[in-house]
Amino acid sequence: MKKECNAVIEAIISKKNTPLGSNVIYDGENKKNMKITPKIFSTFPQESPFINLTYENCSVVGNGGILEDSGCGIQIDNSDFVIRCNLPPLNKDVGYKTNLVTANPSILFEKHFVDSADVYGTTLLALPAFSYKRNTAVSFRALYTLQDFKSQVQPIFLNPKYLQNLAEFWRHHGFQASQLSSGFTIVSLALELCHNIHIYGFWPFTVGLEGQHLRHHYYDDCKAKTIHNLPAEFRWLLTLHKKGILQMHLGKCK
Repeated sequence: MKKECNAVIEAIISKKNTPLGSNVIYDGENKKNMKITPKIFSTFPQESPFINLTYENCSVVGNGGILEDSGCGIQIDNSDFVIRCNLPPLNKDVGYKTNLVTANPSILFEKHFVDSADVYGTTLLALPAFSYKRNTAVSFRALYTLQDFKSQVQPIFLNPKYLQNLAEFWRHHGFQASQLSSGFTIVSLALELCHNIHIYGFWPFTVGLEGQHLRHHYYDDCKAKTIHNLPAEFRWLLTLHKKGILQMHLGKCK
């Protein structure tokens, strides 16, 4: 996977992997592209933030209701690198440490977006600027807003080329998906960056292991429309768990 997808260099758009004047093809709309102008190019980091970095223990935290009352926060915070998705609330069940967090487009439209992002401190914030053309303007607005407010959060852009290679990698291994969810994407990223991977909150069902009712998220019961096949992704994660490639946590933490 590391050889095929090369997340260390390619996962995040940088000046090195996306030259000035090049055309970036949207991974969700492959017939559309964006030319990299000097203004856009100036927002890219010089190189990938993951260059020369590997982590021994990583936690990838989903937002499933199974995390409610799990008490997993201390265990998660003890990891070397913690990845979360969609700017979720932080509490004792999920921990507070965050090194990388994603944001979906709907969150970027919220009035209190900067306040929501600032609770994470000096984290990397992965924005979906080049997933669909409609996401570009709002992603750059989020970047400029964070800069204006002198936030410690560092906005970065997921590289659509990497996302396309990632989808092709999973298709080659038998997982057919129109588009990978942000959760499955960050697990895949961790597989390339980390030696030991622990995942929490990846449970797309409304009933828990003991038959208890679960909310959709650990923080609310709002179920958003999605194009992703979350149960199918869960089965793949379970397969990786059974093979010892990652460790899936589904119960309460000691």
